[in-house]
Amino acid sequence: MFRTMMALLAALTMATAVHAKPQDKYATNNGVKIHYVVDGTGPLVVMIHGFPDYWGTWKPLMAELSKAGYRTAALDLRGYNMSDKPEGEAAYAMPNLIGDVAAVIAAEGQKNAIVVGHDWGAAISWQVVINRPDLVNKLVIMSVPHPAGFAREMATNVDQQKNSQYARNFQQPGFEKNFTAEGLATMVAGREATPEKAEYVEAFKRSNFTAMLNYYRANYPKTAGETTGVAAPDAPPIKVPVLVIHGMKDTALNAAGHSGTWNHVTADTTILMIPTAGHFVQHDAAPLVDRTVRDWLNARR
Repeated sequence: MFRTMMALLAALTMATAVHAKPQDKYATNNGVKIHYVVDGTGPLVVMIHGFPDYWGTWKPLMAELSKAGYRTAALDLRGYNMSDKPEGEAAYAMPNLIGDVAAVIAAEGQKNAIVVGHDWGAAISWQVVINRPDLVNKLVIMSVPHPAGFAREMATNVDQQKNSQYARNFQQPGFEKNFTAEGLATMVAGREATPEKAEYVEAFKRSNFTAMLNYYRANYPKTAGETTGVAAPDAPPIKVPVLVIHGMKDTALNAAGHSGTWNHVTADTTILMIPTAGHFVQHDAAPLVDRTVRDWLNARR
C-alpha cells in the first residue's frame, strides 16, 4: 500500500513538473530587454507575434506543443507589452528585430530553434532564416509570403497594392493617435467582452503605439515597386523545412503571394490554405493550425 501511494505521489509530481505554469523570462539585445514566456521541455520553439498582438496569441499552440514534448518561447516584440520600448524609428529596423530573436535563442542556451511567426513575426522569421540561417532548424510561417513573393505581388497585383493601403496610412506621422487599447484588442479578439479580450486590452495598455507603427515606417515598402526591407527579393535559398499556413479570407495579404514559395526553399515545403480563416489564422482556425504544426514538427523530429 505504501509503495503504491509513493508511486502515485511520484507520478503526480512528474505530471506537475511537466505541466508547470509558463514562466516569464527576459533576453537582452544591445541593451533592449525582450520579454518572453516559456513552457515545456524539449526542442526549442521560438514564437513571434505580429501587429497588433502580444505573446498570448500563442497560448493554445504553446499548450499543444508543450504537451507534445517541445519547449516553447513566445516573445513580446520590442515596443509591445512587457518588452522594452526604445524610441526612434531606427530602433525597429529589421537587423534589430533579427537580433532580438537571436538573443532569445541564446538566452535559452541554444544555438538554433524552430521559428514560428505570424504577420510581422512571420516577416521577421523570413529574415532570420535568410540572414542568420544558423539560427533556424525548421520554419513555420503564418500569413506573410516569402519576400520574393511579396515583392512580386506588390509590383504586379493591383489587389495586393490596394490591400496594402493600410500600411501606407500607418507610415504617416501621427497615425498612432487613431489607436486605443480597446480598439486594437477588438481587431484581434472581437467586440464581445471575454477574458481573452481583457488580456489583450491590458497588454496593449502596456504597449507603445508609436513603436507598433515604427515597424511599418522602418521596414515596409513605401511604394509598390520598392524592394527593400521586408520585400527584398534577392534572398539566398532556404535550406530548412518550411510550413506555410494562410487564411484565405485575409484582407491584408493575398494568398497569391505564396505561389512559388517552393522555388526559394531547397528542403520540403508544405503550404496549408484555410478557406474559412482570416488574417489571424492562429485564432480563426486554432484547432487545425495547432494540430498541423504539432504533426508537421513531429514528422521531422
